[in-house]
Amino acid sequence: MKIGYFTVGTNDRAASTKFYDSLFEQAGPKRIAETDRLTYWQNEEFAFATALPIDGKPATNGNGTMVGFGVGSTDEVKRLHKLAIELGGSDEGEPNQRGPYFSAYVRDLDRNKLIFFTEAFS
Repeated sequence: MKIGYFTVGTNDRAASTKFYDSLFEQAGPKRIAETDRLTYWQNEEFAFATALPIDGKPATNGNGTMVGFGVGSTDEVKRLHKLAIELGGSDEGEPNQRGPYFSAYVRDLDRNKLIFFTEAFS
């Protein structure tokens, strides 16, 4: 069994779409579809989406919820961490070796927590 997709909430679909388009531009999933509520990105391994909540209430980030993006190198972890902050995200943990992973943490524009990681050692 594997995780097929992950969705995070947003309160500004246009801003969220721009953030993730830029974040995924070089080596991530490609945007494949949009509706009035959702934007979808997908590659051969998984799908990711941002969505305005269906109940019409404001989106909130989940306390303890995190989306992990496995990448191929420590340089890619560093690049994505820096890029996410340049795009308006916030730092939640600079690139560093943490146990068996080299990883970095950020929050997106809606404060959803993301981790970029690789099993490669620094």
